[in-house]
Amino acid sequence: MNAIDRRRFMQLAGGTAAMSVLSTSIARAAEIPANRRTGSLRDVEHIVVLMQENRSFDHYFGSLRGVRGFGDPRPVTLPSGKPVWYQSDGTKDVLPFHPTASNLGLQFIQDLPHGWNDTHAAFNNGKYDKWVPSKSATTMAYLTRDDIPFHYALADAFTICDAYHCSFMGSTDPNRYYMWTGYTGNDGSGGGPVLGNDEAGYSWTTYPERLEKAGVSWKIYQDIGDGLDANGSWGWIDDAYRGNYGDNSLLYFDQYRNAKPGDPLYDKARTGTNAKAGDGFFDILKADVKAGKLPQVSWIAAPEAFCEHPNWPANYGAWYISQVLDALTANPEVWSKTALFITYDENDGFFDHIVPPHPQSGRSTADLTNELLTPSGSDTHVAGPYGLGQRVPMLVVSPWSKGGWVNSQVSDHTSIIRFMESRFGVHEPNISAWRRAVCGDLTSAFDFAKTDTKVPALPDTSGYLPPDGNRHPDYVPTPPANPTLPRQEAGLRPTRPLPYDLAADGVVTSAGHLSVTFTNPGDAGATFHVVSTTDSNGPWTYTVEPGRRLSGDWTFSGDYDFSAHGPNGFLRQLKGHIPGPEVSARHEGDKQQVRLVLTNAGPATVRLTITDGYREERPATYRLRPGARVVHTAHTDGSHGWYDLAVTSDHDTAFLRRLAGHVETGRPGVSDPSF
Repeated sequence: MNAIDRRRFMQLAGGTAAMSVLSTSIARAAEIPANRRTGSLRDVEHIVVLMQENRSFDHYFGSLRGVRGFGDPRPVTLPSGKPVWYQSDGTKDVLPFHPTASNLGLQFIQDLPHGWNDTHAAFNNGKYDKWVPSKSATTMAYLTRDDIPFHYALADAFTICDAYHCSFMGSTDPNRYYMWTGYTGNDGSGGGPVLGNDEAGYSWTTYPERLEKAGVSWKIYQDIGDGLDANGSWGWIDDAYRGNYGDNSLLYFDQYRNAKPGDPLYDKARTGTNAKAGDGFFDILKADVKAGKLPQVSWIAAPEAFCEHPNWPANYGAWYISQVLDALTANPEVWSKTALFITYDENDGFFDHIVPPHPQSGRSTADLTNELLTPSGSDTHVAGPYGLGQRVPMLVVSPWSKGGWVNSQVSDHTSIIRFMESRFGVHEPNISAWRRAVCGDLTSAFDFAKTDTKVPALPDTSGYLPPDGNRHPDYVPTPPANPTLPRQEAGLRPTRPLPYDLAADGVVTSAGHLSVTFTNPGDAGATFHVVSTTDSNGPWTYTVEPGRRLSGDWTFSGDYDFSAHGPNGFLRQLKGHIPGPEVSARHEGDKQQVRLVLTNAGPATVRLTITDGYREERPATYRLRPGARVVHTAHTDGSHGWYDLAVTSDHDTAFLRRLAGHVETGRPGVSDPSF
């Protein structure tokens, strides 16, 4: 173990500029305009990816204003009938809680189980109710702005994605394989599928190889530790304050392991700084930026202590991120053409309340090849979907994404490759048809027509420099005896336009049969997650591509209660006891309104009442005779396009049709006022 003092950390950072985020280089960058050569994606000349470790979205940002966090008004219902926040340990409920330790952002909070089997146990075939038994009560711990002010300041200054998921329900390496290759060898080729951190040596083609073949420049920025070879453990060493923590997962591929100096795979993926010999972590990155030699595509791998993997403190990572920003802005001209993606490979064992979109056999218009694992023989992995995994933070930091925006298009690690595809035209065939249908390419997080030329001041991170070079014991928080739901910060946030336009219309027949048609007239595919408090056979998922539709059918006796959840707060709840009236809904984006069609197929006259959950309009009542039909228009301009409508009947006290979501207009908007 090397003892490293604060002076040495300043040297590793490349000089005294490490003591202030708002360094001279960032101040210079603030004075130049963003690159606007074409006003399009082509203005991005450099893509940089910093993938940190093991934090969920709710764990970091559940309390941030204007995102789908703890204030979500439409959470999934568990089989217990309670909202998803109420995770039972078998005897009592554990809710999201804020640990009581002081200076929480510098606490060494415990690492949790995060493998394939324990994650699928928590997921529980979509029931999503075994988080505490599978991960421990610490799974429900979360941080706030006071704990991680630098992370929150980045979100407030740039763009945060609140529907970005890790790719795989499990550990680090498979998730990073999705980021670097589009999958984890799901088809069995080249040594796959890889379901854990086996690092045995694989041979399928990686995306950097495709970039190399296409003539697109690329590079990995990292510290070499004791050497990026087998003798140096490929950068994975005992000293947490050097090396790359094994996070350059390209080094688990034989073509990189066998490469020699002079080979691009060696020169671009197996070289880096040498902190052991006195280099600073950012010397090479900063030199390339200053010289105007930053590649078109770059990835950064941090040493263990700075990658935010528990039990390492979140704010050690904040210090590292601040130095990356300082390096990238060392040359204002380069920064004006650069997009930086800061994300996390997986969620560790930390809870996130959004059930991730995932495929189910027979319930998708998109091909599910390579998306469902069916173990055979002596394989101890349980069957289930590869992903998507839980939400993880994604911050889009660039001259085209400033202003404190939130982007809510569903994405995952393959979306990073697809952004590169969109910019440089290099196709990745390993990305499945299902993922291409469900996940976006991150271009919706940018506004290339309008740019902000200022680089905002960010909190100083000099106080986050590690005081020593040691490992420290776990901090294990204790949940409160009397839990309460956490409160989310008040306030709105500007939102990026989304490509969604979804519908889910139900019909109940006298034979105790419910049929729901899922329709997608929008421009992006979506997965509907259906839960029921009256049918224990679920949940069910339905993936519908643009311009397609699917139907789901259920039988019931007595009461029925089904809810369909979709992206960006979409909800349709169908509840009742007997056949009778039905409601269908369509968005009218050009008018920012919802058009409801109410029909009465029952034998008796009914009185239907429509109540607006945002209280923008007074309740409306319609009297429908048998066979009658009426159209109701709900205006949403007063609630920024958000709606939450409840239709009730005087003929069936159990009857409810709840319709909620957002009407997209193709223009920027505002976050849900009900958060």
